[in-house]
Amino acid sequence: MRVIQVKDYEEMSEVAANLLFQRVKEADALSLGVATGGTPEETYTRLAKKANESKQSFSHVNTYNLDEYVGLLPQHPNSYRYYMEQHLFTKIDIPKEQTHLPDGTAVDLHDECNRYDRLIKNGGGIDVQLLGIGANGHIGFNEPGTPFETGTHLVELTNETREANARYFTTKDSVPTKAITMGIATIMEAKEIVLLVSGQSKALAFAKLMDGEITEEFPASVLNKHANVIIIADKAASSMYASKHVS
Repeated sequence: MRVIQVKDYEEMSEVAANLLFQRVKEADALSLGVATGGTPEETYTRLAKKANESKQSFSHVNTYNLDEYVGLLPQHPNSYRYYMEQHLFTKIDIPKEQTHLPDGTAVDLHDECNRYDRLIKNGGGIDVQLLGIGANGHIGFNEPGTPFETGTHLVELTNETREANARYFTTKDSVPTKAITMGIATIMEAKEIVLLVSGQSKALAFAKLMDGEITEEFPASVLNKHANVIIIADKAASSMYASKHVS
């Protein structure tokens, strides 16, 4: 794993946006795995700004979201489709049919999980996967205990994850209890993974990741087995690990 240490959230976002912009610019065709939540918001803002200022097209890009809530329509303000439209898709020239998310309103959710994995595979696999990390080590909605060999699947969201996401909803009770997420095996098939880690609340998770023990009880630890991972971590997120490794 290559770690890029940066000062703060703004610098993390700039470095990540630059990296993604270069991948878009250099590729004839690109499959980009995208994440949601607070961490990548500024990355998307800066990526769109760079694309517009340089007139860089995204017409050759297909995006694949990590996850989607079960039961929320695409136009719901808390759906991940809506998030991506607001933060990226409507700010670049990517065709809507090239932006892919699991369908959390599908009649047969298990069939939908299989369909999504087939869609990714038939598209040639993901070239670059953007990730965040949860305080408990989750990646996507793969919670502690998720088998590493799992493909896209239906998950029951933990109380901890629902509480973390409650700030986006009117109440915690209105946070969906289920989601569809790319599985760990699906994520690990990406050719390159870019992990964003920001803030003191992620310091313990970053330290555990960097300590290198690989266990299903800490899903992000599997990234230690991937051949091409770039971690962009700010000073606050690195603080606990740094303090343990001062010479």
